[in-house]
Amino acid sequence: MAGTRPGGVTLVAVLAWISGALNVLGGILLLIGVGAGGTSVDGVALGGGVGATAAWISIIIGVLTIAVGVGLLRGSNVARILAAIVFVLNVIATVYTVIASGFSNWSGILSGILALIALILLFSPKANAFFRS
Repeated sequence: MAGTRPGGVTLVAVLAWISGALNVLGGILLLIGVGAGGTSVDGVALGGGVGATAAWISIIIGVLTIAVGVGLLRGSNVARILAAIVFVLNVIATVYTVIASGFSNWSGILSGILALIALILLFSPKANAFFRS
């Protein structure tokens, strides 16, 4: 790896960690019912169905996002591609979570916004030059 890591790449790694943590937190809150008003998501009990599915998707995406953030700091283009895939999945999971629980899961919504910002920074001209070197 030649060259200095741009601040945007470091920021994306940090955003990956924050986004991942928010996804994990949002998933846990959905599982215990805090984000959905206590007992259900759109009338489906959180022990199964749409609410539990949304929660587990959020947790899994969060863990993947944190892991990929570590690879970004090392300058791996594979990590950048994986990060892009994870961030796109993160946005999809955010949309799914909003549909499943409404706008009561603010940590999931914030996580989706951070994923969009990270995608923009991940493919900036400086980041492109860093990952090509």
